[in-house]
Amino acid sequence: MARDATKKTIRTFAWASFFNDMGSDMIYPVWPMFVTVFLGANMAALGLIDGLGEAFVSIAKAVSGYVSDRIGRRKPFIWTGYLFGAVSRLGYAFAPTWQALIPFKVLDRVGKMRGAPRDAMVADISSDHNRGEHFGLMKAMDNLGAVCGIVVCALLFGRLGYHHLFLLAAIPSVLSTYLILRHIRETAPPSKRIFHGLSLKELDSPFRLFLVLNAIFALGTFSYSFLLIYAKDYGFKATTIPLLYLVFTASAAVVSLPIGRISDRIGRKAVMYFSFLVWGLVCMIFLLTRSPALIALNFLLYGIHKGALDTVQSTFVSELSPAAFRATGLGVFQMAIGICALPASLIAGLLWEEIDPSIPLFFSLGLTVLATVMLLFVREKPS
Repeated sequence: MARDATKKTIRTFAWASFFNDMGSDMIYPVWPMFVTVFLGANMAALGLIDGLGEAFVSIAKAVSGYVSDRIGRRKPFIWTGYLFGAVSRLGYAFAPTWQALIPFKVLDRVGKMRGAPRDAMVADISSDHNRGEHFGLMKAMDNLGAVCGIVVCALLFGRLGYHHLFLLAAIPSVLSTYLILRHIRETAPPSKRIFHGLSLKELDSPFRLFLVLNAIFALGTFSYSFLLIYAKDYGFKATTIPLLYLVFTASAAVVSLPIGRISDRIGRKAVMYFSFLVWGLVCMIFLLTRSPALIALNFLLYGIHKGALDTVQSTFVSELSPAAFRATGLGVFQMAIGICALPASLIAGLLWEEIDPSIPLFFSLGLTVLATVMLLFVREKPS
C-alpha cells in the first residue's frame, strides 16, 4: 500500500476508534445506576449482565480473528462491529426492564469482534519502523475518545437523562461505521494460505511464551475499580473519584503515541519492561503511602502503564504472528487476556475480603516479577 494511502487508512481507523469510544464512555459512568436504580435490578443482575457481555467479548475476538484469516477479509468485521455498538445503545435507550438489556449488552460486546481483524489490518499495512507508532496512535485516540465521552456525560446527563443520553451515544458509533465503509479500501491479504482448526500450531514458541507471560501478568492486574476503592479508603471523597478516572484515561491518551514511536526505535521488549516496572511502582506506592498527592500521582502512573502496555502488546503480538495467521494470533491473545481478567478481579476481591486489602498488591507484584523474568526468554522479531 502506498505511503499516503497507508496514512489515510491509519487516520481513518484512529478517528473511528475515537468516535466509538466516545459513545461508549458517554454511557459507562451512569451504567450501574441505570441498571440498578432506574430499572430496579439488584447487584447480582448487574453482575450477570456485565459478565455475559465480557464472556462474549473473548469468544468474539478469537472467532473473528480466525474467520478473518480464513476468508482473507478484514473490513466486514470492522464496520459490522461498530454498527453493533450503535444498535446496542439504541436498545439500551428503549429497554423497559433490566432483562431486556441482556441481548443488547451481548450485541454490544460481540461488536468487539472488530478488534483482531482491525489490528491485523493495521499490522499488515505497517512496517517494522512505524508499526508501534500506528498502534500508539490507535490507543491514543481510543483513550482520548473515552475522555471526551466522560466529559460529555458529566455535562449533559443532568439535562438529557438516561434515554436521550443513550440515543446520543449511538451517533458516534454510526460515524465510525460510516468512516470504515466510506474510506477503508481493503487490499489482498498477505497470504492465501488455507488452514484448518483453531489452534496454536501455526504460532511458534515465542508467541506462545509471550501469551503465557501476559496471561500470568493479567491474573495479577485486577480491575482499576480496585484502585479507585483504594483511593476512597485512603481519604478521597466520592465526588473526586471520577476525576482520578479521568486522570489515568487522559494520561494513557497522552503517552500512547510517543510510546509507540519509542518502541519502533528501541524495541518492543524494552517498552514491555517499562510498563511492568511502572505497574510495580503503582503497587508499591499504594502499599507504602497514604499521601493524597502521591495517590493522585499514582493514577497518572497507572495511565502511563496502560498506554504503554496496550500499545506494545498489540504491536508485539502482530509481529510474533505469521502474516497469514495475524488476525488469529491477535484474536487468541485478546481472548486469553480477557479470560484472565475475570478471575483476576475475583482473586483480588477474595484476598481483600478474606486476608487483607494489601494482599492483592503483593500478589500482583509477585506475578509481575514472574512475567518480567519470562519476558527475558521471548525472542523479539529482528528489524
